[in-house]
Amino acid sequence: MGRTAESVAAIIKAYDVRGVVGEQIDEDFVRDVGASFARLVRDEEGAASTVVIGHDMRESSPALSAAFAEGVVAQGLDVVHIGLASTDELYFASGLLNCPGAMFTASHNPAKYNGIKLCRAGAKPVGQDTGLAVISGEVVSGVPEFDGPAGAVSGRDVLDEYASYLRGLVDLSEMRAMKVAVDAGNGMGGHTAPAVFGPMPLEVLPLYFELDGSFPNHEANPLDPANLVDLQAYVRETGADVGLAFDGDADRCFVVDEKGDPVSPSAVTALVAQRELAKEPGASIIYNLITSHAVPELVTELGGVPIRTRVGHSFIKQQMAETGAVFGGEHSAHYYFRDFWGADSGMLAALHVLAALGEQDRPLSELMAEYTRYSASGEINSTVADAADRTAAVLAAFADRTDSVDRLDGVTINLSGNAWFNLRASNTEPLLRLNVEAPTQADVDALVGEILAIVRG
Repeated sequence: MGRTAESVAAIIKAYDVRGVVGEQIDEDFVRDVGASFARLVRDEEGAASTVVIGHDMRESSPALSAAFAEGVVAQGLDVVHIGLASTDELYFASGLLNCPGAMFTASHNPAKYNGIKLCRAGAKPVGQDTGLAVISGEVVSGVPEFDGPAGAVSGRDVLDEYASYLRGLVDLSEMRAMKVAVDAGNGMGGHTAPAVFGPMPLEVLPLYFELDGSFPNHEANPLDPANLVDLQAYVRETGADVGLAFDGDADRCFVVDEKGDPVSPSAVTALVAQRELAKEPGASIIYNLITSHAVPELVTELGGVPIRTRVGHSFIKQQMAETGAVFGGEHSAHYYFRDFWGADSGMLAALHVLAALGEQDRPLSELMAEYTRYSASGEINSTVADAADRTAAVLAAFADRTDSVDRLDGVTINLSGNAWFNLRASNTEPLLRLNVEAPTQADVDALVGEILAIVRG
């Protein structure tokens, strides 16, 4: 594959490396990425001597991760390969071993894709401004060779240590016996869920636990409601107390109640925030700006400090590091924990939900009603030719009803009566993203209809 700055920039993105296998990403490419990453972490203050590598169940992952390891050892660093892993299991290994890490996964992307999520020691993220731009430059110009001795590759299975560590972060002592339906989507949740839930008083009802990177049943992207349908039916059919759906690399977790209804990630954020504040009163909790206003309200009522951030895991992780926040939640079902090196773990969030449900007798729908104060639209995308023009038109139309406007990320318009909406332009597509929240579903529907009429013209 020929490499130009443009072609590499299309693969080495803002937060990770991702592309179509054989067309954009092959073994030669990732070998050079591995070598450049090794140079980056080897030559920094607190120089690394080891890189830990894990991979998901995609057909191309073993060969690509092996090629990356070749690049690393050629630069004089050792490699610890943990084999099949979820992304949060790789973060655990990076924290446990205090070394940089590389996870081979394309998360919820279709089967033809693969990629790499990179982190420094202690699971600290590597983004465009913190290393990926340097790696891009070297992959284009050529990675300088290392004239010292090569490193060595060893293997280590950390699955049981990971599972035990997560369980140790949550008080599970009062949990009653429950039936838990789990849709792994043929992704890495099928690998980690049995290890984590095995010693607990749970009857795990598995759905699509077979590791299969071709995703024969549905895409491993629970953010799309179509991919929750099987789990919803399975919960109703089996009489499960709760349903959990993981994405392909199992770092995100979606929750379904006993009726088969999806639980808002904002409600999960509020529940976990309450539990973390009970352990550490007055702590800071991070939420992104399209999370329900119920989250900062609850955090304030409980004596915590709510911290609002832009959408995107790099912003959440940066705020986690800067503020020492104990927990952070996103609408996309990424949940971040200070006690998990500030990294995200859907499995850890799931343990909190299970613990909260299992230490009382109400069904999940009643429990989560406490954390659901408003109705929301979810994210609605519109293809537009000029996002700035359409946003200005919406601002003008709502000018006489607007209490306040902020521009932390797109525009957030606060209306009277606890209603608000956010319009954000996509960074990568000609899309305008709308999120609306209001006291009732009728209020939400009316606002969505009015705004979309302007946006779509």
